Amino acid sequence: QVRLVESGGGLVQPGGSLMLSCQASGSIFSISGMAWYRQAPGKQRELVAGISEAGTTRVADSVKGRFTISIDNVKKTLYLQMSSLKPEDTAVYYCNLWSGGYPRWFDFGSWGQGTQVTVSS
Repeated sequence: QVRLVESGGGLVQPGGSLMLSCQASGSIFSISGMAWYRQAPGKQRELVAGISEAGTTRVADSVKGRFTISIDNVKKTLYLQMSSLKPEDTAVYYCNLWSGGYPRWFDFGSWGQGTQVTVSS
């Protein structure tokens, strides 16, 4: 069974930057797309950025130009570089498999604990 552990969240001021990491156990990166999702209080979980098995990326319009997704298949780690952060980016961020769909996406379940990102002055 694949286990995904997110880290790197924290409190940051508006305009600041953070790098999130997602460490995976098992060999899934080479056979499945991966993505970052987020869920703000009272809102549905949404896709933030995804990367396919071929390395093609897709970023939500709300974070385009500010967030970058990348992957290290050797380290089995997924990253999300976030810059120019805004208060509306405040959410719990999760990584998980990605079927390639946007804006609709398939929920594979088995969500981890996520990592909290809070953007506030």
